[in-house]
Amino acid sequence: MELRQLSYFVAVAEELSFTRASQRLRVVQSAVSTAIRALEREVGAELFDRDSRRVALTAAGAAMLPEARTALAAARAAAQAAAGASGEVRGAVTMGTLLSTGRVNVPRLLGRFSRRHPHAAVRLQYSPSGSAGHVRAVLDGRMDLALASLAGKVPAGLAHEIVTEEDLSLLAAPDHPLASRSGVTLAELAEESFVDFPVGWGNRTLVDRAFAGAGLSRQVPLEVSDYGTARALICQGLGIGFLPSGAAGNMAGVVPVPLAEPLRWSVSLIHATARPLSPAAAALLREVHAELGAEVS
Repeated sequence: MELRQLSYFVAVAEELSFTRASQRLRVVQSAVSTAIRALEREVGAELFDRDSRRVALTAAGAAMLPEARTALAAARAAAQAAAGASGEVRGAVTMGTLLSTGRVNVPRLLGRFSRRHPHAAVRLQYSPSGSAGHVRAVLDGRMDLALASLAGKVPAGLAHEIVTEEDLSLLAAPDHPLASRSGVTLAELAEESFVDFPVGWGNRTLVDRAFAGAGLSRQVPLEVSDYGTARALICQGLGIGFLPSGAAGNMAGVVPVPLAEPLRWSVSLIHATARPLSPAAAALLREVHAELGAEVS
């Protein structure tokens, strides 16, 4: 079994398309198909159900995927360790990030990392499913590190440390009936329409759990994936919404509404406990700690 075959298998499993996998790998599609067929013969099982319309993992393929990712991660780590024997950090590290990262100035820390380790590369990624997507990607090896907002119990298999905390700000249009209030409870918000982020985003999870914990439900007819759109919709009176206070502080056209019991939002730095960090990932972790120290000083 070759690492090349495993990398082709993982690409097809993640893309669920031989065409997209070949484009991602920058090889011809026939080479990907040939490698997958050879791998299936070697393991003695079909890894994909495929026809002209769809590609899906079989039970054997689903069982093989996490192990294949682990094997590829171990191979990368071994290569980076050998390359770094001279003390020079090489290789690539994938890091997940969020719209708000609080005390962690991501561009600044990446700039410092690049200057200190010119032969290492960082791939910075967002997830459409927010922090929940980052957790899955870290656990299955698609990301080395991630900044994620963890509401509730930390998933098994994650090492985490909180790197920033702040309140969520409740925002409303200036002419909204709540705008002049000196304080509101969750119960008073239950009948309101909300502008919020997709399920899986940390701030959405925090607010949903707060309402559920109080025995309340709420309506979220408007889902967005960026702060600018959220602000614009709230400004038009189409709903109220919760945003991290650091992001909300500079927004024009909306006003904060004090919450009787503030919702505390946090960002954690996470990585998997089942796999050792590669030298490049460990170096980036040190840069995050350096960034926190620089912010404090």
